[in-house]
Amino acid sequence: MSQTHDPIDQHWADLLSPGRRQLLRAGGLAAAGGLIGAPAFAAAPAPSPAAIAAHTGKSPWGYATATEPTPRPLAVRPGEEHGLPDRPRAYTDIKSYHAHIYFDEDSYEKAVRIRQWTAERFAVELGNWNAEPRGPHVTPSFYFGFGTDLQPLILPWLQLNSLGLTILVHPNTDDPRADHLHYALWVNRSQPVNAYGMKKPNLAAGEPAVEQIYPNTRPTVAIERS
Repeated sequence: MSQTHDPIDQHWADLLSPGRRQLLRAGGLAAAGGLIGAPAFAAAPAPSPAAIAAHTGKSPWGYATATEPTPRPLAVRPGEEHGLPDRPRAYTDIKSYHAHIYFDEDSYEKAVRIRQWTAERFAVELGNWNAEPRGPHVTPSFYFGFGTDLQPLILPWLQLNSLGLTILVHPNTDDPRADHLHYALWVNRSQPVNAYGMKKPNLAAGEPAVEQIYPNTRPTVAIERS
């Protein structure tokens, strides 16, 4: 048998497991295909619930989940709780903004630089350095808050100075869940945000209607202009 292989066939052979490669060498693709169709690969009958319980314990979900009803979830999009809204929201409902910069063990040095640049140039409320997921954010991050007066400046600045990191910019209104999930802007790619459980402020308990921003940085560097 010739040892010369077609390059395409060799490519696919290299993608297969070592065991399948041995089959290819011994009898070719036809032999491998025959083994795949052999009775040894036939699906075994599903074990009964009693057999499962006998070997692995009792499922905490019981054994009737497949017959449970599957109703439509409640609407969570802002303004659609009772159908489409009749009019737009006022843009003045936005009282401030948050920027969340995400990083990991390979990109944290870029986040450090953005954090330093921000504190040097803008009067913002700079939050802690979160080396682990915190709140609705599923990766390490840091955040800074800023007023609506800075939005026309900070948003394009972040677009040009993200260093390739994922950045969430969201407004602060009276609906934190919508702020994070539906009113959000992303610089570069987006990523999951676990904000479905966020609630509106409890005004009866004295919580402010909208999260407040208190700048804690003192800019010392002029913003670069062309």
